[in-house]
Amino acid sequence: MGTAEGFTYVERPDGTVVITHHGRAAGTLRGGRAAEFLAEVDGDPQLVMARWTGNYRRGNERTARQHPRNRG
Repeated sequence: MGTAEGFTYVERPDGTVVITHHGRAAGTLRGGRAAEFLAEVDGDPQLVMARWTGNYRRGNERTARQHPRNRG
């Protein structure tokens, strides 16, 4: 599975955090969620931003479809 790439974030003066992926808005966080995100983003920022935007599962769907539990 590949690593997350292309994510950036901008913290606005009003406390809002905008996460973009390859230049397109992927999520906007306000209030407490923005504060949680900023506290967590110090580690691996690409992975954190992918997780917060829900864009972290790409690439494993085919593997899951072939699992015996998911076969029809």
